Amino acid sequence: MNPPAAPQQTIVTLDLEGVLVPEIWIAVAERTGIDELRRTTRDEPDYDVLMRGRLRLLERHGLTMSMIADVIAGLAPMQGACEFLDALRARTQVVILSDTFEQFAAPLMRQLGMPAILCHQLVVENDRIVDYALRMPDQKRHAVNAFRGLHYRVVAAGDSYNDAAMLSAADAGFWFHAPDTIVAQFPQFPPTHTYDELFASITSAL
Repeated sequence: MNPPAAPQQTIVTLDLEGVLVPEIWIAVAERTGIDELRRTTRDEPDYDVLMRGRLRLLERHGLTMSMIADVIAGLAPMQGACEFLDALRARTQVVILSDTFEQFAAPLMRQLGMPAILCHQLVVENDRIVDYALRMPDQKRHAVNAFRGLHYRVVAAGDSYNDAAMLSAADAGFWFHAPDTIVAQFPQFPPTHTYDELFASITSAL
């Protein structure tokens, strides 16, 4: 006789940049004056196209990992993000699913109280960022499907094209500060604009 299934638990998956912390590449663009680096996953749905373009810009302008780390060291979570995350983690488990990189995320995770994060890695040689390595293609969707396979109810929130698959795979999904163009393309996900709105939407869906 098989043992009874465990009661279904809940888990929230959140994007990082644009949801909890500022967009790192935009901060680098502002520091360096390289406007092309302002392009993010809000603008380009093909992540490889986006990253290959970024790598070419880094090479062309001689930007190193140390230079970018210095920019990140000056960043802080968005106003209200820590309080929002603390309140959410008091209700349920939270995992950040991001297409950023471990080298970028580590100092920001410390400021957020070290939540769990699944993201990618940069390939760095002699302080030069020469490539990037995905944890796996479409990792946000795969992670949500894995959590659901473990009998979790998943509620997700994000702000960019690369979050649409995560929101689609979840039991419930919400946009947070997403551009109008993205919201219009994916109207099945309700938009939210403040942490209070997002908290209320997520907790009502748990």
